[in-house]
Amino acid sequence: MGTHMWLLDFGSLISALILNYTGLFGKRVEDGSNHLRESLLNGGVSSSNGEPSESDGGIGNVSLFTNASFLSILTFSWMNPLIAFGNKKTLDIKDVPQLDHRDSVDGFLPIFKGKLEACKATSGDDNNSGSAHITSFNLAKALILSSWRLILLTSIYALLYTVASYVGPYLIDYFVQFLNGNQTFANEGYVLVMSFIIAKIFECLTQRHWYFRLQQIGMRVRSFLVSIIYQKGLTLSSNARQGRTSGEIINIMSVDADRVAMFAWYLHDLWMVPVQVALALFVLYARLGLASLAALAATFVVMLANFPLGKMQEKYQEKVMEAKDVRMKSTSEILRNMRILKLQGWEMKFLAKIAELRKNETNWLKKYVYTSAMTTFVFWGTPSFVAVVTFGACVLMGIPLESGKVLSALATFRVLQEPIYNLPDTISMVVQTKVSLDRITSFLHLEDLQKNIVERLPRESSDVAIEVSNGMFSWDLSSESPTLKDLNFKILDGMRVAVCGTVGSGKSSLLACILGEVPKIAGTVKLCGSTAYVAQSPWIQSGKIQDNILFGKEMDSEKYNNVLEACSLKKDLEILPFGDQTIIGERGINLSGGQKQRVQIARALYQDADIFLFDDPFSAVDAHTGSHLFKECLLGVLASKTIVYVTHQVEFLPTADLILVMKDGKITEMGKYNDIITSGRNLMELVGAHKEALSVLDNMELAKDNSSNIKDDSSDNSKSSKQTLDEDKKDALNSKANETEIQKGQLVQEEEREKGRVGFWVYWKYITKAYKGALVPLILCAQMLFQVLQIASNYWMAWAAPPSRDVEAPVTVLTLIYIYIALAIGSSICILIRALLLATAGLKTATILFNEMHFSIFRAPMSFFDSTPSGRILNRASTDQSDVDTSIPYQIGAFAFTTIQLIGIIVVMSQVAWQVFIIFIPVLGLSFWYQRYYIDTARELARLVGLFKAPIIQHFSESLSGSTTIRSFGEESRFININSQRLDECNRPRFHNNCAMEWLCFRLDVLSSIVFAFCLIFLICLPRGVIDPGLAGLAVTYGLNLNMLQAWVIWTLCSLENKIIAVERIFQYTNISSEPPLVIETNRPDDNWPSKGDLELHDLQVRYAPHMPFVLKGLTCNFPGGLKTGIVGRTGSGKSTLIALDCCQLGDEVRKKENKLDSIVTENGENWSVGQRQLVCLGRVILKRSKVLVLDEATASVDTATDNLIQKTLRQQFSDSTVITVAITIAHRITSVLDSDIVVLLDNGLIIEHDSPTRLLENKSSMFAKLVAEYSVRSNSSFDELDNS
Repeated sequence: MGTHMWLLDFGSLISALILNYTGLFGKRVEDGSNHLRESLLNGGVSSSNGEPSESDGGIGNVSLFTNASFLSILTFSWMNPLIAFGNKKTLDIKDVPQLDHRDSVDGFLPIFKGKLEACKATSGDDNNSGSAHITSFNLAKALILSSWRLILLTSIYALLYTVASYVGPYLIDYFVQFLNGNQTFANEGYVLVMSFIIAKIFECLTQRHWYFRLQQIGMRVRSFLVSIIYQKGLTLSSNARQGRTSGEIINIMSVDADRVAMFAWYLHDLWMVPVQVALALFVLYARLGLASLAALAATFVVMLANFPLGKMQEKYQEKVMEAKDVRMKSTSEILRNMRILKLQGWEMKFLAKIAELRKNETNWLKKYVYTSAMTTFVFWGTPSFVAVVTFGACVLMGIPLESGKVLSALATFRVLQEPIYNLPDTISMVVQTKVSLDRITSFLHLEDLQKNIVERLPRESSDVAIEVSNGMFSWDLSSESPTLKDLNFKILDGMRVAVCGTVGSGKSSLLACILGEVPKIAGTVKLCGSTAYVAQSPWIQSGKIQDNILFGKEMDSEKYNNVLEACSLKKDLEILPFGDQTIIGERGINLSGGQKQRVQIARALYQDADIFLFDDPFSAVDAHTGSHLFKECLLGVLASKTIVYVTHQVEFLPTADLILVMKDGKITEMGKYNDIITSGRNLMELVGAHKEALSVLDNMELAKDNSSNIKDDSSDNSKSSKQTLDEDKKDALNSKANETEIQKGQLVQEEEREKGRVGFWVYWKYITKAYKGALVPLILCAQMLFQVLQIASNYWMAWAAPPSRDVEAPVTVLTLIYIYIALAIGSSICILIRALLLATAGLKTATILFNEMHFSIFRAPMSFFDSTPSGRILNRASTDQSDVDTSIPYQIGAFAFTTIQLIGIIVVMSQVAWQVFIIFIPVLGLSFWYQRYYIDTARELARLVGLFKAPIIQHFSESLSGSTTIRSFGEESRFININSQRLDECNRPRFHNNCAMEWLCFRLDVLSSIVFAFCLIFLICLPRGVIDPGLAGLAVTYGLNLNMLQAWVIWTLCSLENKIIAVERIFQYTNISSEPPLVIETNRPDDNWPSKGDLELHDLQVRYAPHMPFVLKGLTCNFPGGLKTGIVGRTGSGKSTLIALDCCQLGDEVRKKENKLDSIVTENGENWSVGQRQLVCLGRVILKRSKVLVLDEATASVDTATDNLIQKTLRQQFSDSTVITVAITIAHRITSVLDSDIVVLLDNGLIIEHDSPTRLLENKSSMFAKLVAEYSVRSNSSFDELDNS
């Protein structure tokens, strides 16, 4: 009686503690007002039709959790409106409630940062600013201190759960004795039943809130880590940035941050294990005496056996992650350059490379999954092993084995199974978390941009805008030769400064040092006023053109239109299907090079800064547009501003107030054009090369008066050519009224998202992928046989062991033990077979799906890559593939295995009391109803999580590549806010998905507890002798697990439905429309094809996607073999290798490097200038020596002298090849077009002219002749003005 009442008193004490804790710490924030309360009271629906009110946004505008009452939080009832709403319609992100302020990034980030700074200060790093002194310990300490309230609360929940889980095993012996007639006080049966039920209620409540709060901690930790990693990415120095690829940094942000967040699940396991073992020993000692020591020894043996398996798992997982990092890095680079691979016909070779990398990953993955199979075997076999050792010790010590004591011990072993299994896993997770924390802190330790490089002063403080004194800078501080040296110049406010020089002379580096991007060795840099920067390689964000131009500024229509006019963008916006609302694809894929450059310039102009830095802004635009930009932007809109512009077009030099001529990192000449043109050798070389290129025009008799009509004629011609687009434009303008139609017509569509239930075909295709599903029945048979043997062994012990000492046992003790050992061994063998088969099937399926998805992606047409951001593809190749590799096989297995276990429990309970079916069947039906009611919401929430993870990665990737531009505009804080908003957008469905799971599990726990309570009450109400007490005790033993197992069945089903979405998403990418076959056997060309290089186009029509307008509209023309064709239009060992590099003017540069041809090229070639990268690509095509050579603005970023040498090399190296040069009429390329055999002039996707240059120039009214005249006039005008001055 005393023991039973003690349990009730203990339960009352714990209840009081929970209520007191809630009163002290569980204070809710009331920030909702009457509007919020009414919305919640109405369930977020209107009174008329039960649907969410459109006027107030329904439940999507409020936080259901913030204003929930204590009882609502306790039972998760605050989730009712969302789950009811999700059951009526497919959820979208606008329907998901807001986060509590304390769970949003803005709410917890300052707290985390404050704790981190405090931890750094207490560890002695208070004198050191920045992230360089963050240690893994400091970071972990800050994470813990920031969430100490939740950690304390979850520790209380964990302790209560642990104690409650051992109450049942402790009471089983009393229950069996009571059923055997040994009643010690009145109403003992009812007290026992009450004790069982109260313990179950506490177990249910504490476990649910324990898990819920742990996930809340994990979500906060993940968001904090992603935030500080993102912020660090914006401050990385160039040297540090080149040391880490985007893929590696993104892996740190996603994988490592996720792993640290996942540690929240294991937060209390280390201290809980000794508590659980102590409680188990207490129960066992109370029932079996000194034999409990044998149980303790067996437990330690199993734990020790788990350690080497845990170490192996950890090792193999690290290897898998390393291999995955390498594969994802290559995949990212391939996707970024897929257009080049497609044009070269190299995609299958690079697919083979990915397959080889995956093969290495699979080798480690195979070791990992088979080690996991052994761990599974140990886990499932542990209770049997410990039971055999313990019962064997009882036999040796002469301790009688009574059914009540045996069942109590078996129940205890089953509870003890979890900590035994979890300890190695927990230790492994600690190590993995330590590794991830080390990787994160290692990244945070990377070098930041030097903060003292540039001394920034207010605009009015001085009339000197830029001043560099004794400047010496180097991208690599370890290099003996600095990048820039002996820099001394002063730029006054309002000056226009031109920077020129040959490729690799340091022009772009000069602009970078002004911005503070290049590490400073010596000297000073002063900057007065705000800056705007236009990079040489355009950086365009995914999104609308308008958003790219505004760049965070408010819309000023007049200013905006003036900027569009100055940047010559209005005509382009008229041609684009949705004007400035057109969504730009990743890296500006659906804009031409010139359009991207002009969007960049428009972005700079709209900012209205004090100092403008332009890095070769005219290289990608035609002559007319270049002249317009120079006149309207640099000489017009920015006439009063300070401008520094790098250019290879020497005709833009004479109007500069100051010219800086660079060579080998030095300013060799400085002054006005007419002051240094006669004395400066380097400038004379550049101008001489330009005049040499112009000399080809000297013999051409172009009427001078043509130049006066150029503008009008060209606009008329453009107007006539535009008539074919009138219909498209009208459609576009009409569609602007409908936002949905606009989205449908965009190149980049929203990510495809399945809706409704995951189809059965997804499950069926998945389980039949490997060996046509032949292993599935074998796996199920092994599990069923295991369950039968497990039940048989427990049934045997309950039947064969006497209920008390005065009852004679039906068999001898040795027979009892031997048969139990045989059954235990048989069940363990079944588990081993099942685990190995499941690992084999899962690995094979993952391999097949990987190969099918990647083959489908690599064979997809280019339109797929144009319209699909790489983040979507990478998400499937990394996150979804990881789920398929290591999670989904076990999710499917867990559902099948727990279902079999549940059926086994019901069979055992029904053998004792078949009447339990009276309550069990309706409860089971209600449980499945709850599951179906819940799953509609949970499934869509899980899909939304997957949908909103990709934008975080994409935004991070874009921010890394455009960090220089972001810093130059001073927009870091805005981008950090965008990152925070996207994290919150992803966390909203994640948080509510976790809550929905707890909502369901709580209700299932209650229902299963009702079944258990009914069974207990039924058993104590039966007359004595009607039922065997041992078998009744067995039913109770299994009933203790009923709530957990019933909830586990539903939980695994729901989790599976959420996880299987990864398979569904991969299947989407295994069915991409493919390009035509690589080889058509009936039409295979000869081995020497092409022998001449003839090209014929007949009615060629091209568009980016089926729903997009045509960009080429019925082209028909011939390119004869061996001739050089120019396509003109306005904007819309190593010996051979070294020879090739010499041909493209890079041989000397490569020879300077320590490792010569083995020198490292960083991601995107960022350790080379843009011009040098173009020259490397030219060297590649020279080596290949194809019959058909296509040059797409291949020398846009090189100086005129280098371009002249390149053109000469091409004439020599490809004299017998068909050379197609794609060009726009800019200064240093028009002569290469004139050198062609045939010129094709395009305008708005149509062939306007097609003939030899000579014939086209003879016709003074031809558009080509006007373009050449325009170019000639522009090129000569500046020099004529100087000659006349």
